[in-house]
Amino acid sequence: MKITIENVPEGSEPEIIIRCDEPDESLLQLIYSIKSSTKKLIGSMDLELHVINPKEVFYFESVDNKVFIYCKEKVFESRLRLYEIEMEYKNWNFLRTSKSTIINISKIESVSPVFYGKFEALLQNGEKVFISRQYVPILKKKLGL
Repeated sequence: MKITIENVPEGSEPEIIIRCDEPDESLLQLIYSIKSSTKKLIGSMDLELHVINPKEVFYFESVDNKVFIYCKEKVFESRLRLYEIEMEYKNWNFLRTSKSTIINISKIESVSPVFYGKFEALLQNGEKVFISRQYVPILKKKLGL
């Protein structure tokens, strides 16, 4: 891949031009990442609203009709539903792994099979998250296994 950076006249808007035959998965991921680099999540904790960078999220979990955002050391509550988060961040490194969980696959430290076709992911913060068997093939594809 060749990268060229050109100076533009002061006051003009920066522009990115991509020249390719067919955009592959990694190129599409890069495009979505650039487009959504300003995208932030809002989470609440102790009646305060917090702005969260999606890259800091380890996983989302739905419990008792509430959605929680798990970061390295803090847990926030989201006003969004799990399906809304799934749609909003589908082109990021987020992957639904069960009916109630979406994980950030870039935060996975290791994956191991457990029972009945399920897997268990050990995240970089030490937490373990189960991956339902119906989502295991998708996870393997995303991880390149």
